[in-house]
Amino acid sequence: MGIKDQKLPALPDYDNCLVNLANSILKRFGAETTTTTLPLADKYLVGTEAKNIVILLLDALGTSILEKHLDKDGFFRSHLAGSFNSVYPPTTVAATTSIISGLYPNEHGWLGWDMYYPELGKNVTVFRNTDQLKEKEGAKPTLSPLQEKIWDKDSLEEKKISAEFNVGFTYTPYRSIIDKINDAGGKAYFSMPFMPPYPGDLDALLKRVRDLCGEPGSKYIYAYWNEPDSTMHKTGTESPETHEMVRGLEKKIEEFASGLSDTLLFIIADHGHIDSKNLCILDYPDIMDCLVRQPACEPRTLNMFVKEECREAFPDLFRKHFGDAFVLLTREETMESSLFGTGKDRPGLEDMIGDFVAVAVSDVSIFNTHYEAQEMPGVHAGLTPEEYIIPLIVIIKD
Repeated sequence: MGIKDQKLPALPDYDNCLVNLANSILKRFGAETTTTTLPLADKYLVGTEAKNIVILLLDALGTSILEKHLDKDGFFRSHLAGSFNSVYPPTTVAATTSIISGLYPNEHGWLGWDMYYPELGKNVTVFRNTDQLKEKEGAKPTLSPLQEKIWDKDSLEEKKISAEFNVGFTYTPYRSIIDKINDAGGKAYFSMPFMPPYPGDLDALLKRVRDLCGEPGSKYIYAYWNEPDSTMHKTGTESPETHEMVRGLEKKIEEFASGLSDTLLFIIADHGHIDSKNLCILDYPDIMDCLVRQPACEPRTLNMFVKEECREAFPDLFRKHFGDAFVLLTREETMESSLFGTGKDRPGLEDMIGDFVAVAVSDVSIFNTHYEAQEMPGVHAGLTPEEYIIPLIVIIKD
């Protein structure tokens, strides 16, 4: 059974996504574009005399999260210009790289949290430049008073640096739109915790944006903050903690925006979130026996390298365990489907994605360790609208 025999849901609209928004910014500042622009954003960008163009990305604040937690007449939803799409997979690595680069995932190659790099022959956690997290061989859970299995961090192997160089930027390099705008004679800046001057919290991040907006000249500023994603991973999308976090973010950003002037502020997300039924691949030894190495990419988008002698039987074995919770594609079907974007495929991409790619189309996720499966009730990176539909919130400050 292949893609033609399975019900693969609609992909993100790759003419109405984060990549198009990035190209709207490039066009606004006279830099070379790589694809079409985003009409929803263009109607605010074209002809605006605002000195400052700011994108503030709040990780995982998808449209469905806005609707779950915020009032229609509140600051965010009352300024909602409309919704557009993330990319596939709708996950921070792929999506933020797309908004930063203006490229589709199939062009930049940063597909997920863990990626297989043929040059090293192993899976790498790209943002951290470490080897993929693994469970210790023979690790066992403890039992709660109710006889529930409890996994702790001691079940995990120690993190190891993948290389003395940055693996992602060495083997899958790209140029940011910040660099492209600066090279075209404009001014563009980052404001996020892992770029100089490394603002350590949201207040410091927003202060940097505010200070840059006060400087003379036209400029673009890209700002990123890791909430509510971090809270939802730990507590789910409907928890009191998530509700408090989302409402707190709205209040803080409203206060921040009130102090701006001569600024067009876009508030967006990289993806949304759903609540998940988590499984661990280690509980399926017959699947593991077929694999060359543990799956990579994401728990909701798994790329799997399968032993040659198992490839014919593997699809039926996978469906035996996971049913229709995933659509299973061969490497060839994945490349032909434009799953990761409609740009020109990056050289070597097909060597990174494995023999099969499993695409989550339900609320089931497959983790590589029991601890992660236990600790992450909120997830993303699958092919559901809740995960890839994101808001464009527009604040105009004269």
